[in-house]
Amino acid sequence: MRSREVRLAQRPVGEPKPEDFELAEVELGEPGDGKLLVRNMFMSVDPYMRGRMNDAKSYVPPYELGKAMYGGAVGEVMAGGEPGALVVHQLGWREAALVDADRVQPGAVPEGVSPSALLGALGMPGLTAWVGVTEIAPIAEGETVFVSAAAGAVGSVAGQIAKARGCRVIGSAGAPEKVAYLRDVLGFDAAFSHRDDVRAALAEAAPDGVDVYFDNVGGPQLEAAIGALNRGGRIALCGAVSQYNATEPAPGPRNLGLLVGKRGRMRGFIVSDHAASQGAFLDEVGGLLADGRLVLAESIVEGGIEAAPRAFVEMLRGEHLGKVVVRL
Repeated sequence: MRSREVRLAQRPVGEPKPEDFELAEVELGEPGDGKLLVRNMFMSVDPYMRGRMNDAKSYVPPYELGKAMYGGAVGEVMAGGEPGALVVHQLGWREAALVDADRVQPGAVPEGVSPSALLGALGMPGLTAWVGVTEIAPIAEGETVFVSAAAGAVGSVAGQIAKARGCRVIGSAGAPEKVAYLRDVLGFDAAFSHRDDVRAALAEAAPDGVDVYFDNVGGPQLEAAIGALNRGGRIALCGAVSQYNATEPAPGPRNLGLLVGKRGRMRGFIVSDHAASQGAFLDEVGGLLADGRLVLAESIVEGGIEAAPRAFVEMLRGEHLGKVVVRL
């Protein structure tokens, strides 16, 4: 069968532009031993992909120019395995792919839940959220938890896990409708816009300070969280999306010294180091989703493979709610 794929045509400078991508058609042969032919149903666009577009050393290799990019996808097996079986794999940015059978995960979602959830709350972003609030910066019942980019793929799950575990949860987002979504739909105790005076907004929302901060954005919000951190507070450094398109180094928090007197702890993490937590994560988050205690925050972009680059840029701009996936 023939398939189309998105390739990186040139390395972006600042925000990615349409000419940084190209659409190519390829022919896929029959799957040989150990291979599956998979027709992708949904593909994921994630902030970490922006770093892979740079020719720089990181925790994952950069994308190669002139070759298809990689990322999460969920699809149906067409040949080489059980026809119609749902699988999750990393050959996204393609309409179809020949995938190593030992590199896929079987897809299973609660009744009535879209398979796209396997790329969001039940996938890598959900595991990232779970690891952050249970292993990296462990929360405890009754504590105050602050989550930045809380209406996004990771933040929305992190905040809801904290709420389900009996914490007081504060979230930040951009647009007013996202702030309202955090309070009215996801059940956050307080929410504010990062476009406001973050330090003042956080002080009003958490007058008794913050015990745990889940950081998705870096910059002024990280600085404000350090200032509001209680003694023995913990910070999980998940991402710094506010800096991903920067062409100059961003200034770091000016108040890191406060962590000494606060006996605070700040730790970065990469979710791929925590594969062993997959079972515990699915037990908890899958259960919360199945019984309605966790809302699936998701935006599905229509338009097929052609829409993928646009969806990626819009995701970085924060134009969508929750986990952003492209329907293929």
